[in-house]
Amino acid sequence: MEACVTPHPETDEVTGAAWQPFSERLNAVPSRISSGSIPGLSVETFLEDSRTWKKHVNAYKRINNVIDSGRYRNIMDMNAGMGGFAAALQSPKLWVMNVMPTINERDTLGVIYERGLIGIYHDWCEAFSTYPRTYDLIHANGVFSLYKDKCNMEDILLEMDRILRPEGAVIFRDKVDVLIKVRRIVGGMRWNAKMVDHEDGPLLSEKVLFTVKQYWVAGENNSTSSQ
Repeated sequence: MEACVTPHPETDEVTGAAWQPFSERLNAVPSRISSGSIPGLSVETFLEDSRTWKKHVNAYKRINNVIDSGRYRNIMDMNAGMGGFAAALQSPKLWVMNVMPTINERDTLGVIYERGLIGIYHDWCEAFSTYPRTYDLIHANGVFSLYKDKCNMEDILLEMDRILRPEGAVIFRDKVDVLIKVRRIVGGMRWNAKMVDHEDGPLLSEKVLFTVKQYWVAGENNSTSSQ
């Protein structure tokens, strides 16, 4: 079988430089960015994106203080961008599946790979393959604004419910009018929900919705999650 294994490249195929160790590569500027291979993205935008996601993740941890405790092992970012969420969250206690929606204007999956992260293309109007695992935490940044008029919000939420483990959590970040609709629907799915303001203040239209999928079966008073 050794003949079937593709050798790992010793150098970056774009710059020719030697690969940095993972811990350094995670926050280093990828060659696709520094070389200008992706229109509209620069070193400055990459660094700003990294700073922004560190701020967002720190705010998430203030609301959900078990994010990096080992409670959530399998995590998904439904709209991963340049992998900033996963990089800010990086911990030996967890791993993140970074999903690049196929309808995004920019294809940044290569940037995610260069950072040493895992990623995949997917269209959220379709079902997501959960073999061999489901997820403890799902992050949905701008997903419903991205898929507006593309497919039904209810269908995406039902797919999220399917791939989310009982008592798993979802963090939605989107415009307030979108999240109000999401909160109404997930309430009917028996998810607990709490909406909070953007870290930079209540005047911003972008909000964050924290939700938890309850563990329940048919019958009365049999949910194991707090109401």
